[in-house]
Amino acid sequence: MNTKYGNAAANQFLDDKTIKGISGQVFQSYSSNIALKPFDGSKTILDERYWDYSATTGNYRNQFLGEGIAETRAKIETGVYVLANLN
Repeated sequence: MNTKYGNAAANQFLDDKTIKGISGQVFQSYSSNIALKPFDGSKTILDERYWDYSATTGNYRNQFLGEGIAETRAKIETGVYVLANLN
């Protein structure tokens, strides 16, 4: 992940992982998994506890998802995104 200045962001990571049997690209902030985009195209999963943990996490989550917080909240409400324990 990169800062708004193009530098590598400290403690913000993208990685391919398998979490609870689901393989995909994961956004991780520090040691917490924040969001998982499954490779099979199924619904994006956000961690129920940490998806909206802090402003910094939110900035990089928005970058990962390609949207702002209002759109993310709407997608949670309509079931486009799923909340689950990713940690």
